[in-house]
Amino acid sequence: MLESNKIKILFRHRSMEMGGVEKVMLSLLNNLDQAKFELTVLLNLNQGELRNEFPSHVRKVFLTDGKEDFSKNKLLQKFQLFRRKNKLEKLKKNPEVIDQEYLKEYYHIEIAMTYNDFESVLNSSNKNSKKIGWFHSEINLPKLQPLVPEILKHFPQFDHLIYCSEKIQKIMHEAYPNLQYPKESAIINAIPIEEIKNKAEEKITDLPKNLVFVSVGRLHTRKGYHKLMEAHAQLLKDGFHHSIVIIGDGEEMPNLLTQQKKLGVEKTYHLVGNKMNPYPYLKNADFFIMPSESEAWPLVIAEALILQRPIIATKVGDVEMMIKDRKTGYLIDYKTDEIYEAMKEFLTNKSLISELKENLKEIEKEFDNKKIFSAIEEIILNLYKGNV
Repeated sequence: MLESNKIKILFRHRSMEMGGVEKVMLSLLNNLDQAKFELTVLLNLNQGELRNEFPSHVRKVFLTDGKEDFSKNKLLQKFQLFRRKNKLEKLKKNPEVIDQEYLKEYYHIEIAMTYNDFESVLNSSNKNSKKIGWFHSEINLPKLQPLVPEILKHFPQFDHLIYCSEKIQKIMHEAYPNLQYPKESAIINAIPIEEIKNKAEEKITDLPKNLVFVSVGRLHTRKGYHKLMEAHAQLLKDGFHHSIVIIGDGEEMPNLLTQQKKLGVEKTYHLVGNKMNPYPYLKNADFFIMPSESEAWPLVIAEALILQRPIIATKVGDVEMMIKDRKTGYLIDYKTDEIYEAMKEFLTNKSLISELKENLKEIEKEFDNKKIFSAIEEIILNLYKGNV
């Protein structure tokens, strides 16, 4: 059982595939004051590369096994997936079972880490807990629109809403000015600076030998890796030799592999999948590139800044607040020709690269983690005090 003299906090999340939100949650779990809080994470699926990365003082509970624990037999695997889906649907209809049979504990604060977790937190049978929602998305993104009605329905039901950036909050209010909003805060994601720098020291031997652009992200269409590949192929045709390494996995992988073969760039555009430690790749690559169609406050940009890599990034989300154009990075629009021109500039303009590297030497002073964690703790403490 959890200690009764501490504030009991429950984080809800689907699973622990490698991603920015998952890293944010791990950062919170590692840094929230253990003297004040008892922390529990409830996963729908015990799945993903980060599923065993929780600190020892955090209790982990899960509703179903992950694919990692499934049979290798394809037929049996299909049955396991069907059974898992059926179990989750039953638990969704009967949330009290989760509290009674899985958690066996009630919490003062329940936190939904993304809009995908909103429903599970708001449907909790624990009606006395205070509910916090975390929002990381641009609400006007076209691909998000099918989900927007449900998101809007959930917003007013929270006791507090945390946006990962001021721009995300501003976009939300501009798009839906008449929505009944709960109390709100905009708090950027914390950066584990020393951990990033230490992990970046790990030795790697699989980077290409020529000039290398590296990118880290889930393989979704909005990440722009198809446009990056088009620009890459054209640069090679025009005589600008380089390689690209993409660290990440996702549903876009089959399409990218097909495009890779069609463009004939199998030997220069490397789709290497997820890496538990991507930081040595960021540190040892020549350049970092993020060609996304949309982002909020991309953690990976902060990581690349900490490791002092010259960055090309699209002007999405809060990127323009994180990077000073032509000073600490190179900002572009989400267009193939702009990706091409920026990469060409990095491959040919040595003085620009030298200036960027010089300007990045003191960049980590801009990240104040203590202030971030203090702000989150204050929200939790105020909600708790209002409930006792």
